[in-house]
Amino acid sequence: MSFQPPKGTDDIIAPESLLWRELLRSWDVWAERYGYPLVMTPLFEATDLFERGVGDETEVVSKQMYTFSDKGGRSLTLRPEGTAGVVRAFLDSGVKGAWKGSYSGPMFRYERPQAGRRRQFWQVGVEYLDAEGFAADAEVIELGFRFLGAVGVPGLQVLLNSLGDETCRPDYVELLRSYLDERRDKLCEDSTAAIGTNPLRVLDCKVCAPLLVDAPAMKDHLCRPCADHYGGVKSSLNRLEIPYVEDGRLVRGLDYYTRTAFEYIATDLEAAQNAVGGGGRYDGLAETIGGRRAPGVGFALGVDRIVLASNQQPETMIDVYVVSESGPADALVAASRLRQDGLRVALDTESRSVKAQFKEAARSNAPAVLVVSGDTGAVDIRLGEERAEVDIAEVSEWLEAHL
Repeated sequence: MSFQPPKGTDDIIAPESLLWRELLRSWDVWAERYGYPLVMTPLFEATDLFERGVGDETEVVSKQMYTFSDKGGRSLTLRPEGTAGVVRAFLDSGVKGAWKGSYSGPMFRYERPQAGRRRQFWQVGVEYLDAEGFAADAEVIELGFRFLGAVGVPGLQVLLNSLGDETCRPDYVELLRSYLDERRDKLCEDSTAAIGTNPLRVLDCKVCAPLLVDAPAMKDHLCRPCADHYGGVKSSLNRLEIPYVEDGRLVRGLDYYTRTAFEYIATDLEAAQNAVGGGGRYDGLAETIGGRRAPGVGFALGVDRIVLASNQQPETMIDVYVVSESGPADALVAASRLRQDGLRVALDTESRSVKAQFKEAARSNAPAVLVVSGDTGAVDIRLGEERAEVDIAEVSEWLEAHL
């Protein structure tokens, strides 16, 4: 009997996993630069957290969640997104005042598998809570943009919109509902059903998009505080030299968003896979899940999509391959010394011939080969056409000067 990974999941191994490792390392570096410490939440949460937080009428909750009952009869759900769990953790911690957190890990949605869209997928993201000003939105957007640019996402563009708030959105929703009612017979079945429950979701329908080119835009119907906030975000992005395009139909797929909404697009990819992440402001989410008011803003980026979009190639996994003329025991001692100096080292542990070891060194793409002969301090370094004999204690310094 042989087993395959479940449909919509993948085994990620070298060489592709080398790129994943570099991306995730880079993410940690960028999150730290902006002051977002790591937050680790459970892979599964109470189902009600997502039903209330994400919205029980969203496609994520109504069609895509992996929900099960545990042995105690509790309804639990594998997390379909990261924000609700992080906000819950923030509220549970009792922390007061502005708070930042970054996360990285797998999410789960029952979707039709395709390129860049899997049932188990990896996201990285940040949340900035108890932060109400437009500068927080701009900082969050900049962090995602800088990270995506650093890891080589081509044709990177930010789409931007404002969804208003509880003051101005209701009037806009009624205006939009009237507009959609006039076109009801031309809309798809899902969009027709959404007119009565949440007309904003119709704007996100790719099937109906050609019919909505002249739909009223929320940004043209904002109340004064929302308009000022949106203007502050745009002005800040201009000063930060973050290019953006306003998109009046950008609403995102989750119910908790208010005011700022944004997406990161890799314009060099096909439209079906070009959204590499997005986010927005969610000032009412904490209260919706039973906590105190804690306005916030954040984003999530799809690592699967970033790998698909990135033009970077996986780097070699090691710096040095150790070849031993006297057996694996001596190679292991030499490798240990180099590893303690911070070098990435591989070696043969199976007592193969020197010729076979050199062949393996070539396959490894290691830039340097170290040849050891017995338990001596002197080793032979080979770096391309260059050769040198140095003391094992000086190998790291020698490579740093020559690589």
